[in-house]
Order: sequence, then C-alpha cells, then structure tokens
Amino acid sequence: MHHLTRAFLLALSLGAISQTALAQDIPPPIKALQDRGASIGERFEAPGGLTGYTVSFQGQTLAAYVTEDGTHVVVGTLLDEAGTNLSQPVIESAENAARPESEWDALSEAHWIADGEADADRVVYAFMDPNCPFCHRFYEDSRDWVESGQIQIRHIMVGVLREDSLPKSATLLSADDPSTALAQHEANFDNGGVTPDDSLTDEAQTQVQQNNELMSQLGIRGTPSVFYRTEDGEIALARGLPRDETLDAVMGGPRPE
Repeated sequence: MHHLTRAFLLALSLGAISQTALAQDIPPPIKALQDRGASIGERFEAPGGLTGYTVSFQGQTLAAYVTEDGTHVVVGTLLDEAGTNLSQPVIESAENAARPESEWDALSEAHWIADGEADADRVVYAFMDPNCPFCHRFYEDSRDWVESGQIQIRHIMVGVLREDSLPKSATLLSADDPSTALAQHEANFDNGGVTPDDSLTDEAQTQVQQNNELMSQLGIRGTPSVFYRTEDGEIALARGLPRDETLDAVMGGPRPE
C-alpha cells in the first residue's frame, strides 16, 4: 500500500454520508478527498467491484479506489494475484495527459536561463539540477537542435540533488551572462562545473527556492523534466532523460543533418 498523507488517512473510512455529496456525480469519499485539497481526475473501472479515480495531492498523482457500496475509499497501489501493479499504468496515463495552459504561464514566469536563439521557432522548459548527470546528458544531446537555431531551451535551475546544488544554481542564475555561465558549467561538468559564489545574495537563492517550489507544485519529482508542445499544440511533459522518439518529440522533429 502506498504511503498515505495524514489528510488521506482521515478520508479512508467515512461512516456518515451527506445528502449534498450524494447529489453529485463524485462519490462521497472522493468528495471528502477533494474537500481536503485533492484534485480529482478521471474515473476508471477497476477489478473486484471497485471504481477508481486518479487524484492529485501535494504534487503527487495517486489512484483512489471506491468500494462497491460507495462508502469507503482506499488510496494506494492495487495488485492482482500475480503481483502486477494495476495502478501504475493509470497513474502514468494521468501524468502524461495534456496539461493546462496555466502551467505554461507559470513556467514562463519562472527563473530560467536561455539556451539558444531568442527568435527560435520552438521553446521548451527544462527543470535542471547543476549536479544531475542526466541533465548534463540532455544538454549535450540537445546541441544539434539548439545550434541550428531551431529551438530555445529555457533551463529552470533547481537545487534538489546535493547540498551545493542550490548555491550552484543561484550562481548561474545571478551571473552577468547566465547563458555563457551555463555553457561553461556544462563544458566543465566532469570536473564539478560551476563553483558556488560565496557572496550570493538572498534574492539569488530565493529564485532557486521558488523554482524548487514550482517543481513540487507541478508534481515533478526528478530531473531533467522537460515541458514541450506537441504537434497539436498541447502541453506535454517528458520525465527523465528524453531518448530516441521522445527526444525528437521534445525537440519538435528529428535531429538536424
């Protein structure tokens, strides 16, 4: 069973069912989760007479299962007789669904470093930790697209992996030329990259903390995480290092010749 937050534990067993909740399409136990701050996603069929719902709480997507009588909900992982995780595909589908435009607005207002031409036809946003080897790999893998002028990557610098991640990100963001500072950091990544500035201002560190908070609000739990537009103009998210077809989708097409 998935570790539950205190708020969800309070909602696992509901003895009293309000007539107000009964009048809605959402079962009372799911309504109780909603009242405690959860965002309710799609309804789906589940085995054993259960009815499933995807829910988002404190930046995390979970599966919630309502009992057949509609009076109780269990939040967590559902396994079959073979031990197969039946919840994970549902959660992944919910996380990969089209995302709201408000997220793109929030990304544009974050503290980021431009990587690529300002007039590039395509823009993507990448949450990056300066100590993350997979972020470094993404930076290297993206060079052909960036250097061709087709795309601008806006690196939202966070500090989550190591103790010096935050001061490193703050140093890059507060550099006189952040784009050049980022390029130098990546070129020297194997030797530790940027050296944290001992004279960082509170403002510089606050910018990274705000990026960390945005990362959490968007349900991002690792780096790199890249937001991009699909061919239909919808917002999509690539979690982890984009490879092969996913990398092409993020970049908007195959690698330039």
